[in-house]
Amino acid sequence: MDTPRFHVWLRQLDQLSPSQWAQLHARVEQTDSDTVDHLLEAHPPTHCPHCHTSPLIRWGSAHGLPRYRCKACRRTCNALTNSPLAHLRQRSHWLDFAQALIDGLTVRQAAAQCAVHRNTALRWRRRFLAAPAQQQAAHVHGIVEADETFFLKSLKGQRHLPRPPRKRGGVGRTRGTGSDHVPVLVVRDRSGAMVDVILEKLDARHVRRALKPLIDTDAVLCTDGAAVYSAFAKVTGIAHQSLPMRGPRVRGAFHIQHVNAYDSRLKNWMRRFHGVATRYLDQYLGWRRLLERYREGLTPQVCVLEAWGHQHLTVT
Repeated sequence: MDTPRFHVWLRQLDQLSPSQWAQLHARVEQTDSDTVDHLLEAHPPTHCPHCHTSPLIRWGSAHGLPRYRCKACRRTCNALTNSPLAHLRQRSHWLDFAQALIDGLTVRQAAAQCAVHRNTALRWRRRFLAAPAQQQAAHVHGIVEADETFFLKSLKGQRHLPRPPRKRGGVGRTRGTGSDHVPVLVVRDRSGAMVDVILEKLDARHVRRALKPLIDTDAVLCTDGAAVYSAFAKVTGIAHQSLPMRGPRVRGAFHIQHVNAYDSRLKNWMRRFHGVATRYLDQYLGWRRLLERYREGLTPQVCVLEAWGHQHLTVT
């Protein structure tokens, strides 16, 4: 709001009724409590991020945040020290940027919404997605669905290409399992626990390396008719339900509809970026998992907590 309009608004405050004054006061208090600084102050560090011991004592403040000092190593820190968001500036715009992530905006759209430079928006995206990229299930159990999806290999941002350039988001020379594509193995159980693994190659060795530490031995693996999954089940002794494309797609409780539906949502959501650089593909997969995990319950405050590395406890 420009200065003349602000002064006009101030002169009109005398016309507010008592109930309108109460609403204005409540809104001002809510706006003040919803700032990133208030969010960080509500989650003070519990141990030293340098030597990982405790306790910490208050040691003044710096750059608008409370500062703490470790009794053991005598070094100081704040709530952001050694976190993905450390040393980022303009915290007043972080909630707006978190909303841009929730809305799935591109870098330029997010920069315009937050009134920052596009390079700043790009840097923030990398930092905000670093922690969600690491957050996925360690194990899946029960009925487990697995399927692979493919993304076109992209060298976006690199100056020296080992191949002729193509339009971003275009098509490769090969389809599916060819060298132009990156396979992503998506694994999901019926409780919603999900893992996606970027594979070097879609073969029995890489699939076994990805699935063996994830799937419990008493689980039932549901896949399509690809031979790599049958080979994995045979070697590990895990029960396997193969549902080939030309056969029945549902066999009682066994199907791969959930993982196929997620693959479809993921691919449709990715199209807005017109090709994702392969070296950052894990961050975009983590971004989509974050949206899937919270759905309508994802707020800018929760998004900042996730980016900070403090995973929210209540997921609806």
